[in-house]
Amino acid sequence: MMADERFDGGPRSAIVVGAGIVGLSTAWFLQERGVAVTVVDRRGIAAGASWGNAGWVSPALTIPLNHPSALAHGLRSLTDPAAPLHVPARFDVGLWAFLARFAANCRRSAWDRAASANVPFNAECLEAFDVLTGNGVDAPTTDGPITALFATERDAAHLIDELEGLRRVGQPLRYRTLEGPSLRDAAPLASDDVALGVSVEDQRFVDPGRFTHALAQAVADRGGSIRTATVLDVRPSGHGVRVDVDGADPLTADAAVIATGAWLSRLASRWVRTPVRAGRGYSFTVPVNRPVPGPLYLPEARVACTPYRGGLRVAGTMEFRGPDEPGEPARLDAIVAAATPLLGGVRWTERTDEWVGPRPVTTDGRPLIGEVAAGVFVAGGHGMWGLAHGPITGRLLTEQITTGKQPAALWTVDPLR
Repeated sequence: MMADERFDGGPRSAIVVGAGIVGLSTAWFLQERGVAVTVVDRRGIAAGASWGNAGWVSPALTIPLNHPSALAHGLRSLTDPAAPLHVPARFDVGLWAFLARFAANCRRSAWDRAASANVPFNAECLEAFDVLTGNGVDAPTTDGPITALFATERDAAHLIDELEGLRRVGQPLRYRTLEGPSLRDAAPLASDDVALGVSVEDQRFVDPGRFTHALAQAVADRGGSIRTATVLDVRPSGHGVRVDVDGADPLTADAAVIATGAWLSRLASRWVRTPVRAGRGYSFTVPVNRPVPGPLYLPEARVACTPYRGGLRVAGTMEFRGPDEPGEPARLDAIVAAATPLLGGVRWTERTDEWVGPRPVTTDGRPLIGEVAAGVFVAGGHGMWGLAHGPITGRLLTEQITTGKQPAALWTVDPLR
C-alpha cells in the first residue's frame, strides 16, 4: 500500500491499459465513482484470454494451480507430449526460473495461502456480475451446477480433496455425488465409461466474449474512450501518470492501471518481483447430438466444457509458451484425445472456433492487485480465474484508487509482496 488515505478527493481521470475482463471491469467501476476513463489495448477488446475461455463464474472451483500434486503431475507431463500440461523443450532461462519458483510453491501451506486469498473475492464475485448486468451490461449470466465426470471413485478423490481443502480455508460450497439415472440426467453427454459425477452447486456461466464486449460497450456508452494502440511505458509523472503510446503523443491522467494479463510483467517488472507468465489455454466449439444442460468438468483430462451457441465449447491444456506465439494444433488434438473417452454424442471432427489464449499465471498462485508506484496500479495474474474474478477485482481496486485505502481483500494479493 503506497498511501493510507488521499485527501484530495481521489483521481478525476484514469488510463486503463488492457481491454480484457479485468481492465474493463476496473474502468466501469471507476466510472461509477465519477472518474473519466480511457482504455488502451494493443489488439482491441477481449483479444487475450477473455474471449475463448470456458466462461465459468465458479467461486467454488477457483482452485489454485499450485496444489502439491501438481509438481509430480508436471514432472510426468514433461515426457508426454499429449499431457494437459505442456512445457516446450527449449532453452529459456526465464521460463525455467519461473517454473522452479512455481515448483517451490507446490506445497500445502502455499496452496492454502492462495486458496485463502481467493475467499473474499469468491464471496462477492457473483454480486459484482449482478451489479454490471443490472446497470447496463447487456449480456446474460446463467445459473447452474458444474458437473465433474469420472470413470472411477478413485479418480474423483483428487477433486473432492481439493474441494474439502477450499472448505478448510473458509470457502463455502456445496457439492453432491451423482450415479446412475441422476448422473445421466445431469450430464446426458457422459459416455458409458463415466461411473460417477460430482455436481458443484450454485455456480454460473457466461459467453465470455459476448460479456466482455457488452462490458466494453457499457464503458463507451458512459463516455469512456477505448483506443487500440501499443503502450510502451507507464510511470508516475508530476502529480499524475504518463503513458507512452507507440506512434502517438503520450497520454496523461491522475492514475493508471496496468491490466494486460499475460503481458503484465513487460510494463510492471520494475516494481513487481513476482513474475507473470503465459499459461496458454486452447478451446474450440463442437456440435453435439445430446442435450447440454450445463457445464461439464473433466478434471483428470483438465478439460472444461460449456454450452455455447447451440453446441459445446471445449477448453483445456496448460501450455507454457510465449503469449504471442502461434497455436500448436497438436494441443487441440490432445484435448480431443483426453475428452473423447468420457463424452458421447460429440462430433469432434466438426470443430470450429479454434482458439489459443494466454492465461496470466504467477509463481505463488495469487494474483497481483494494487498500487506499485504513485498513481500506478496493477491488476492481473489471476491464472484460470480472470473471468470469475474480473468484476470483483475491478470493484475492489477502484476502492483503493479512489480512496487511497487498501481493502482487506487486497492485503494478501499486494503486488509488492
